[in-house]
Amino acid sequence: MTVYNIYIFDKAGTLLYYEEWNRLKQSGMTRGRGGKTNSFVSKISPTDTKEGFLCYKTSKYTLHFLETPSGLKFVINTDVHSQGVRELLQQIYNQVYVEYVVKNPLCNLSQPIQSELFKSNLDSYIKQSPIFLSKAL
Repeated sequence: MTVYNIYIFDKAGTLLYYEEWNRLKQSGMTRGRGGKTNSFVSKISPTDTKEGFLCYKTSKYTLHFLETPSGLKFVINTDVHSQGVRELLQQIYNQVYVEYVVKNPLCNLSQPIQSELFKSNLDSYIKQSPIFLSKAL
């Protein structure tokens, strides 16, 4: 099991944060291209918000999605065998994003996340999760 990358979008679809791990090749993803991921998620999400869109699986990866009540969107890509990713996304929101972005008076919630404290804690949290497995780069 492994984690490839994470996107965080605000309710307007603006990419606030992107990070990747365990990639054999760098994706070259820019902030502008991240909007395509948000657009994709919006298009295939069901209209019933109780159920919501949870994941999309291909033969090479699985895209997992969590939308918070405030409209913040978390997208994480993993290998196809990863389990418990929804819980991981909820924990990232509650224990990392809320603690190091929402409660940080220096962070503007409508701007890209620049906090080094958030970045280092997210990196540690992902790497300590049972889903993360480092591959030779």
